[in-house]
Amino acid sequence: MYIGIDRVLEALKNGEGIERIYFENSARGTAIDEIRQLASKEGVPINYVPQAKLDGFNITDHQGVIAMRSKVSYVELQSLINLVFDSGKAPLFLILDGITDIRNIGGIARSAFCLGADGIIIPDKGIGALNEDAVLTSAGALERIPVCRVNSLLKAIDELHLNGIKVYGTEMKADLSIDKVDWKEPAAIIMGSEDKGIYPALLKACDDTVKIPMAGDFESLNVSVATGIILYEIMRCRMVIEG
Repeated sequence: MYIGIDRVLEALKNGEGIERIYFENSARGTAIDEIRQLASKEGVPINYVPQAKLDGFNITDHQGVIAMRSKVSYVELQSLINLVFDSGKAPLFLILDGITDIRNIGGIARSAFCLGADGIIIPDKGIGALNEDAVLTSAGALERIPVCRVNSLLKAIDELHLNGIKVYGTEMKADLSIDKVDWKEPAAIIMGSEDKGIYPALLKACDDTVKIPMAGDFESLNVSVATGIILYEIMRCRMVIEG
């Protein structure tokens, strides 16, 4: 935890991992503005909260600012894309949209690491915090798989497209089944929340949408389970091709 204006500024300027910054609602001043600007540049989420929330951390000298130390080391998306291509592999990324349950995030990270995904792309807002509980739920996978935190998933999709990476949205009503896709090509998969699905603008930006074929007539699969199934199909497809 980073406490107070000077310590939070120092952490931001030194590139220390910050998961989230909490501002007291009435926090004002030049230094506060500088923190906001640096946080925006680094894609660090900011929450504006009542003073009682900050006092709840049992800290009295917080000056209206507390930052939570990140348990995850974030990487820049283009740098990760370059690294994967340079390794000679067809990139495979997961994009998480609106998934707030840290147990699901942990399970997804665990499957992603075990089944060959090259990285996870998350937004800076609207997703569960990648905190200690999330890391524990992932069995440590969140500390081992690259995570890219971006301020716009739409811009991230544009960046993926510019690098020749196709983006697939997951939808129960999609016409294309996952076993009909040529997964040897560079790809990114968007997984949406179980209640709202994928944000419509993101779906529109996808190259196609895919579904998991199911024998039973049921509403949906848990998002963590669905992610594991899709990633296994991609791994199986790529292993067959390589073999």
